[in-house]
Amino acid sequence: MKKLLLMPMMAAILSAQPVLANVGFDMNINIGNGGGRQPATVVVPSPAPVSIVVEEPPEFIIPSALGFYVAVGIPYDMFYISNTYYVYRDNTWYRSPRYNGPWVATSYRRLPQGLRRHKFERIRYVRDEEYRRYRGDGDHYRGRHFRPDKHEIKERRKEERERMKEERKWEKEERKWEKHERKHGRDDD
Repeated sequence: MKKLLLMPMMAAILSAQPVLANVGFDMNINIGNGGGRQPATVVVPSPAPVSIVVEEPPEFIIPSALGFYVAVGIPYDMFYISNTYYVYRDNTWYRSPRYNGPWVATSYRRLPQGLRRHKFERIRYVRDEEYRRYRGDGDHYRGRHFRPDKHEIKERRKEERERMKEERKWEKEERKWEKHERKHGRDDD
């Protein structure tokens, strides 16, 4: 019985091998036949690198029914949650610290709870409804929204202030120790 199942599978693999040769490989699956003979090796192609190009910062809105930011006006299903961007494309989830990549594939289990809580069709429906409201209200839109550049600039400035604060703290500590060393006549030189 095992041989009957293994033969069509091997024929399919052997016939597909020239096509897969240009893709790249990263995983071997061994299928044992239980007869003490050498197991057959099935080659699984690695996913091709994803090409997600976002030239300008997309606009994000946050529908209250979802509780996280969704991008509007771009050809991708992009989301922003906890300082990370997520894209769903070709049945694969990707994440990045920036809206324009680099993108790394991620498993469904590693998505934030808020994103996993809703079915994807519902996310799209709610996004589209909220976007219609957003476009219709114009400058009077009452919901939360942002563009990454403005947000990221604020974040970078905040990080820079924190870094400078930390540097001043270390400089103050260093001056304190130098004063202490001079007072007690100890010099490391």
